[in-house]
Amino acid sequence: MKVACWILAGFYLLFCCKAEEGLNFPTYDGKDRVIDLNEKNYKQALKKYDMLCLLFHEPVSSDKVSQKQFQMTEMVLELAAQVLEPRSIGFGMVDSKKDAKLAKKLGLVEEGSLYVFKEERLIEFDGELATDVLVEFLLDLLEDPVEIINNKLELQAFDQIDEEIKLIGYFKGEDSEHYKAFEEAAEHFQPYIKFFATFDKGVAKKLGLKMNEVDFYEPFMDEPVHIPDKPYTEEELVEFVKEHKRATLRKLRPEDMFETWEDDMEGIHIVAFAEEDDPDGFEFLEILKQVARDNTDNPDLSIVWIDPDDFPLLITYWEKTFKIDLFRPQIGVVNVTDVSSMCPE
Repeated sequence: MKVACWILAGFYLLFCCKAEEGLNFPTYDGKDRVIDLNEKNYKQALKKYDMLCLLFHEPVSSDKVSQKQFQMTEMVLELAAQVLEPRSIGFGMVDSKKDAKLAKKLGLVEEGSLYVFKEERLIEFDGELATDVLVEFLLDLLEDPVEIINNKLELQAFDQIDEEIKLIGYFKGEDSEHYKAFEEAAEHFQPYIKFFATFDKGVAKKLGLKMNEVDFYEPFMDEPVHIPDKPYTEEELVEFVKEHKRATLRKLRPEDMFETWEDDMEGIHIVAFAEEDDPDGFEFLEILKQVARDNTDNPDLSIVWIDPDDFPLLITYWEKTFKIDLFRPQIGVVNVTDVSSMCPE
């Protein structure tokens, strides 16, 4: 499913487009930057770049359709490489057959996946292979794993984040051993899960946090969960997040759509299509949020919200596949092992 969706997402390429005010989107300059990685050059590439992104792909067949699809994927990487070249981010490809030994050595497992090497970490990209989505993902990876909340305005911005998992802790300072454990735990989930910290007593008081305490916020929930048994080790924080990261209600996002879609309850999702900016969609979504809040302790409930506005090139595909009209809110059940099995309401 991942490869098929990536092919569709390839059409998101940012080619030569002019805005009315004269602003230009990036255009491919014709210079090849994506490396064909092999056992002779991979060590040099890892040393050269601060981050290295590798597409692990199956051998390209000789038919024209497969070759065209591969060229589209390669162009996504070339344009991303061009945009991010000043940031010391490199791009390469590894053929699963020709370079099987190298793939095993690097820990590349799933064909069609993009892997990112950052220092000692290997991160799998689980989003659309679209230039804009990939570039944003990699820029997020360049940021510090923990964002510091220093004042009321920054706290207000923190409060506005309700579609994503977030954690926030209160610590004495950056030199605190407990903050360092929190920071190291954040690196395991960057950039998919946001970690915040504060060293300010006033901010901590508004959040109801005690020293060395961390709160876990599930998407769309009104109140956080206090992580028990403070202070925590890195391992304890990582274990807690892994255990609780599948939220009752999740929004399908371009940057991690495959992880969300594949993280189901025995193959089953309740899926809701609703446009947040549409009055009917907004009302429907508020009902959905309340249902999730009322059933947040039900481990067998998985609801995925899809805003069609986030995936304009997939609207026709979804309408045809599921036989629904996405101009109005829809809800149904999807078996991800058989995507035709949706029962819209």
